[in-house]
Amino acid sequence: MRGVRRMCAVGDGDRGSSPVEFVLVGALLTVLTLGVLQFALAVYVRNVVHDAAVEGAHVAALADTEPGEGVQRTERAIGRAVGADYAREVRVRETTALGVPTMEVTVRTTLPLIGLLGIPSGLEVTGRAPVESFTAG
Repeated sequence: MRGVRRMCAVGDGDRGSSPVEFVLVGALLTVLTLGVLQFALAVYVRNVVHDAAVEGAHVAALADTEPGEGVQRTERAIGRAVGADYAREVRVRETTALGVPTMEVTVRTTLPLIGLLGIPSGLEVTGRAPVESFTAG
């Protein structure tokens, strides 16, 4: 009878470990899932801002528009997709790329780290488009 009691006493050490393991593994998986979702959000914001910068550069490069119209187009596109707070620093300038006059729209915005909160001016994206003209040649 003593041997049976000793075996039962040794087996009692695992009692209650399943809920603790569940909580630890569940917490780890939750953190991992939230990290993947946050990374996906950061990539989404980067893609939205880049597409808006390219679209703004194309508008600014049109022969019958002013560079400021490209900035406005970029700000509107970013504002519709992720919010106007992400479209505060938008610049446009004329430059040359490969010997061709080019309009360049640069956006500096927040890099999201926790939800949409993050590092201000932590992300810089540039879009370029060749300048159009009415003259042939």
